[in-house]
Parts: sequence; structure tokens; C-alpha cells
Amino acid sequence: MNLYSDLKEKLYVILEEMKGQGALPADASLDAVTVEPPRDASHGDMATNAAMVLAGQTKSNPRAVAEPIAQALRLLDNVTDVQIAGPGFINVRFAPAFWQGAVYDILSAGNSYGNSAIGAGRDINVEYVSANPTGPLHVGHTRGAVYGDALALLLLKAGYKVTKEYYINDAGAQVDVLARSAYLRYREACGEAIDIPAGLYPGEYLIAVGESLKQVHGTDLLGKGESEWLEDVKAFAIESMLAMIKDDLLALGIQHDVFISEKSLYEGGKIPEAIGLLTAKGLIYRGVLEPPKGKKPADWEEREQLLFKSTDYGDDVDRALQKPDGSYTYFAADLAYAQHKIARGFDTLVYMLGADHGGYRKRMEAAISALSDRKVATDIKLCQMVNLLKDGEPVKMSKRAGNFETARDVLEAVGKDILRFIMLTRKSDMVMDFDLDKVKEQSKENPVFYVQYAHARAKSLLRLAGGEMPEALAQSAQPDASLLALLASPAELGLIQLLAQYPRMVEAAAMAYEPHRIAFYVQEVAAAFHGLWNMGNGAEELRFVVRDDPQLTAARLSLARAVTVVVASALTVLGVTPAEEL
Repeated sequence: MNLYSDLKEKLYVILEEMKGQGALPADASLDAVTVEPPRDASHGDMATNAAMVLAGQTKSNPRAVAEPIAQALRLLDNVTDVQIAGPGFINVRFAPAFWQGAVYDILSAGNSYGNSAIGAGRDINVEYVSANPTGPLHVGHTRGAVYGDALALLLLKAGYKVTKEYYINDAGAQVDVLARSAYLRYREACGEAIDIPAGLYPGEYLIAVGESLKQVHGTDLLGKGESEWLEDVKAFAIESMLAMIKDDLLALGIQHDVFISEKSLYEGGKIPEAIGLLTAKGLIYRGVLEPPKGKKPADWEEREQLLFKSTDYGDDVDRALQKPDGSYTYFAADLAYAQHKIARGFDTLVYMLGADHGGYRKRMEAAISALSDRKVATDIKLCQMVNLLKDGEPVKMSKRAGNFETARDVLEAVGKDILRFIMLTRKSDMVMDFDLDKVKEQSKENPVFYVQYAHARAKSLLRLAGGEMPEALAQSAQPDASLLALLASPAELGLIQLLAQYPRMVEAAAMAYEPHRIAFYVQEVAAAFHGLWNMGNGAEELRFVVRDDPQLTAARLSLARAVTVVVASALTVLGVTPAEEL
């Protein structure tokens, strides 16, 4: 149960009754009304901005609007106090029983606690990673991979129907370079001495591809012209790179539902099809673009091009769809891919892109709006770079001869759970420093250890209680109200209130497409649990297991169980395996 949504529903009933009584305009909008924890916990348990939202619509003083709302809230069950504060915030306090019941709700729901219906089964496509199939994933790809995967898991938790998608860029010049680089390694595997010229990929990861080509073709490809081997080697190399990428993703705990080939869009006629759809809408024309940013570079050539009227949909300039040689631009393929998604019935398209793709945002939003007649929503998230550090100094982990740090290197150094959690402790649009030493420290300064330790500590407590006080442990699994009433200290109630925020946090993070909020939240839960635990170090009566009081022990074990449920759920949303012991 989402206690915050529950109060909001009751508040809406109050406001609708006030409309019926003429105290509020019949057409007053409640869309901006919120119920959330107050910024200062001393002000109350929950707060609403209802009076301030409605004051502007009624042209009244917010405090005057707040008074009848507060009076109605005071009549609700378990409400002990309602105060009007500042410019019109209404702060509400509840009886302990209101919060204590949340422990029962958490234990009853188990793994489904925090599940939401706000997604209402709407189809949402999350495209992430989509790295060029020309080499292993590097650490920059890893951040987008982790963020996109956590977002998909979060949206599933919030009730959306999610498709996790990877776009294979297998139609550009870069895959021709890959094929030539792989062929060079094939020649090497056949015994030739090679030099890798500028412009080809020097990475040692292609040695294995060359050896595999030899196993398949023997020496049959030697001495042949490029036109005779290029397509076969290209297909083989792409398949090999994708297998490597998928292995890296699997090691990260990531499995996509769909892989879409850019090449298939060209071969399937999807690009002219998308352009045809826009032509029918009157959005394609032949024209001449202005020089970039009003300046004319030395090599600028004014020429007529096939253009999309993206400025009709908020873009800065119209976008070219063909190159001078008549071939399609990258953006034309992006159009076709967007239409491919729209035709599959998605309500929302989410893209996780590198920070260097910021310029794509407006043009893609324009394309999707135009193709879908503004019916499909778009959200483009950018992932900033990651700086790998060791002892506070920049470091490159890769021993390969490529100019990147690979995801596999970092995984082998720190492990999946640490890598995923740390990647989610910053907003995706913030540059991240990833210190390889600090993330492995077992201290409260290390957020992933601190959270994992909270789960492991609670699990260890339950195992201990099973041996020493089995009846109390059994009773803690389905506590009644009289048992939960024993959880009455400020620290216990504070922890319960934090656990009760989880459903609200899932919804807020999902609506904002920000899974890092869950990482922040679960750190708060861990801190509150560790704080409560530490109180027992100095006073035996404050410990979770009080040997001469089985009822109090059972109540506190119920709270420990609730902690494991929430922490495990939050970590699962982040793609991190909850630790049973450390």
C-alpha cells in the first residue's frame, strides 16, 4: 500500500466535496496537488500543497483556503494533528498505529511491495547501449548500459510493459573498417607479418576474430580482392563482435529483448517508407540550408537537398535526409528506426545516449512527433563520461592495444554488483569519478557495501534468532497489531516511515525516468537501520533480540524482516544481488 497515495485520494474526496459545497470552484484543477514527506521531519509526517495550488485559482489567501481542508483532515482515522505552516502548507501527523501497520503491509506483500499500477500496462521502449559492433564495450558504454537496464527494471516495477532494445549500427563506414581490420588479423593468423595502418582498428581483440576466420575459411581468402571477401568478413566480424558484446552485457546482468539491425532498415526499404509517410504529411521538401550557426565555413557548399521540416516540431533547423552522392544520411536511418518503433505500438520511446549525442535530442523528438502525429512521447537521456581512478589518479585498465577501458576489465576488477550500484549513485547527466580502490572498501563510506551490509546484517539477525528464539522468529512473520504496537521508539517509527515511502519512491523515480533515486533512497534505509542497530550496542534493552522479552523480540524481528524486503526489492530494481552475508 502507498500510504501517501492513500492520503492523497482522501484529500481529493475532501476537495471534491468542497467543490460541491461551493467552497471551491467547480472547475478547480487538482493536478498539481501533492502529498509528500515535509522537508523538515519535525513539521509532521506528511504535507500537502493543496491550499497554495487552489489559492491561485480562487484568488484567495492560501491560509484561508487551508483552514477548511485542515479541519476535514483532522477527522480522518489515525490523524493526531494537522497544522498550517508558512505560506499555506498543511502538515499532518499520524498515530503510531498508522505507521506500525506498514510493517504488516510490507511483510504481506513480500517481493511485490512497492509494485505500482501507474504504468497501467502502457508499452514503453527503452533503447540502451546500442554500441557500434566494432569492439568490446568500454566503461562509457557500461554506464549507459547499467542506467538503461535499471530504468527498464524500475518501469516494470511501476506497471509498464517494457521492451529492452539494442540498435545494431551495422550499416555505416565503421563496419567496413571493422571488416578490413579483421581481414588483416586473418592474414596474420595465416602466418603473414602485418602492419596496422592508420584508420584501421588496432585492438588485440580482433586477433581471435582473425583466427576464427582461418578456422572457417582456411587460406581461401588470401590473395583475393576486397570485393570478393568484404561482405563475408564483415558479416563474420559483426557477429563475432556482437557475441563479445552480449557476453559482456550478460556479465553485467543485462539481457535485451530485441536487437534491431540498421542494415535491415536499408534492405527492408524502411527509409524510403518513412520519408514517404512524412512526404504525405507535407513535411519533406527540397531546399538549401543556411550555414551552421550563421557562419560560412571555407568548404561550405550551398546546394539543394532533400529536407525534413523538423522546425515545425521544435527543432533548430530543418534536417537533411540525403548526402551529395544521393545516399541517405544517418538521420534518415534514425527516422526509419523511429517509425519502426512507432509501428510496433509503443506509447513512449526512451533513448539512453552518450553525452556527445546531445544534438540528436531535438531532431529525434521532432521526428517522432511528426511520424506519430504527436501521439508518441519521447524521452532522451544523456549519460556523461566516467573517469576511472586508482589511488586518486586517472588509470586505463585495458591491456589491449585499443584506446579505451573495457567493461570486462572493470567487471573483473570490482564485480557486477559494485559496478552497477556505483554507476547509479549519480544522475546520468553528471560526470562520474569511479575509484577502483574506494568502491571495494568495506566501510560506511562505500555506499554499496553499506547497503549490502544492512541486508546481510538483517538476514544474519534472523538466522541468529532462529537458533535462539525460534518461536519469536515464527511470530514475526505475520505480526498482529498488538505486537507491532511495541515498535514505539522514535528510531523504530522513523525507520518504519522510511520503509513506507518505498512505493512512493518507485512511482516518483519511474515517472522521472531516474533510477538513481532508488539508489539514494536505499542508502537512507541502510543508514536508518544501522543507526537503530547501533543504539543496541550501548543498551541491551534496545537490541533487536531481547532474550527475556520474546514479544518485543518478535516485533523487532518483524521490522528487520521488513528491512530485508525493501532493501532487496530496491537492489533488485538496480540489478544488484542482495547479499545474504558479508
